Amino acid sequence: MLKIFKDADELSVAAAQLFVQSAAEAISRHGKFTVALTGGSSPEKMHRLLTEEPYASQVDWSKVFVFWGDERWVPLDDDKSNAKMAFETLLNHVPIPKENIFVMWADGYQPKEYAAKYESFLKENLGDDPRFDLIFLGMGDDGHTASLFPGQPVIDEKDKWVDVYWLAPQDMYRITLTEPVLNDARKIVMLVFGTKKANALHEVLEGERNPHLYPSQVLAPKNGEILWFVDEAATEKLNDKSQD
Repeated sequence: MLKIFKDADELSVAAAQLFVQSAAEAISRHGKFTVALTGGSSPEKMHRLLTEEPYASQVDWSKVFVFWGDERWVPLDDDKSNAKMAFETLLNHVPIPKENIFVMWADGYQPKEYAAKYESFLKENLGDDPRFDLIFLGMGDDGHTASLFPGQPVIDEKDKWVDVYWLAPQDMYRITLTEPVLNDARKIVMLVFGTKKANALHEVLEGERNPHLYPSQVLAPKNGEILWFVDEAATEKLNDKSQD
């Protein structure tokens, strides 16, 4: 489903509203809300809105369980850390129990070792079916999402729930949820804005299917839905701008 907003501010308000609504529905349904956050600049405005009224008091934060879709393998005080950004813009400002927050990094672990541990966190909290209530994702200018980058074998991973690999162009390890987990979500929300994303958005939604070139094409929830929250600037190359 495509939803087009005037700008990033309007998009972020809609995303915050969806967070609140999804939390309430999940807590009513099974007593807790499991959400995977995304990194980059896309969610920052949504995060800040969630710390303010009218949104903050509408969420039972004691029943919110926070994970991440992916992470750079860097310490939590590194500016490249997705978790650092989330703490600064959201998690330090709402009454969520620390034991409900599962960051994708820990001191003293090797990346592959921690990827296996993170998968165990998912199984402990989600059960044998890794079904998140809500996953937020962004999309890079190259069409990547989470840490599924063009041409990387991780795109085809079907067995592991969490994988980690060395991304040579960035000279670092990336840890990520894999396609089976992403597509098992009840709801995926893609946050995409800006003219720099226009070409990738066109290719992902309207181009030939080639997930190794545009990894965001792997997203197709099997028993859920995907919402593309995009601003007008990002749609400039779309041929079909009809909203579902």
